[in-house]
Amino acid sequence: MPKKSASVAPVQLRLTSPTSRRKRGELTPKGRQTRQRIIEAAAQLMSEQRVAQTTLEQVRDAASVSNSQLYHYFTDKQALVLAVIDYQSDTIVGGQQPLFDGLDTLEGLRAWRDFLVDHQRRLGCRGGCPLGSLGMELAEIDDLARTRVAAGFVRWEKGIRSGLQAMHEAGRLAPHADPEALAVALLAALQGGLLLTQMHRDTRPLEQSLDAMLALLESSTA
Repeated sequence: MPKKSASVAPVQLRLTSPTSRRKRGELTPKGRQTRQRIIEAAAQLMSEQRVAQTTLEQVRDAASVSNSQLYHYFTDKQALVLAVIDYQSDTIVGGQQPLFDGLDTLEGLRAWRDFLVDHQRRLGCRGGCPLGSLGMELAEIDDLARTRVAAGFVRWEKGIRSGLQAMHEAGRLAPHADPEALAVALLAALQGGLLLTQMHRDTRPLEQSLDAMLALLESSTA
């Protein structure tokens, strides 16, 4: 008798849409734009009226989104605050990256100093440092937010230190100079200068604090 041929199950082709292929949790371009709009609106409000006085309803209205959209991207206010901290870190610290690349010379350091002072003049000496302001408001009431702000400052200090380290390795800083300590001191001078400039509505405190640090660095050049 002839053998019966084995039955072959029909092949089922599964067509996947771009949506189904997208990784779980990955946003569409439109979703990223909406989320970014919410963050930017929240950052503006929190800068103008502090975090405590900013409500999710105000953010919703400022971003022109619905409640369902707002809560789709942020489960609660803390999640939004953390996103705002990251946004400020990316904007403030990330925006200085081209200048950080030139901090391996005194000329580059002076150009960075001039940029910071000119930026405050354009702002009318208002607002101070948005990242620092978030830290001062949240450090003692939200430890997760404090650590996130601290990470932003570590990123800032590393940007400054990279240039000073390059100066040191090239022999343009005295052998005894400590690039890490100098970077921390320079960032601290910047933050103090920004606060006093905001209080006095005058760039001189920022200019004087940065100039004092640049003079110290110049005296440490080999």
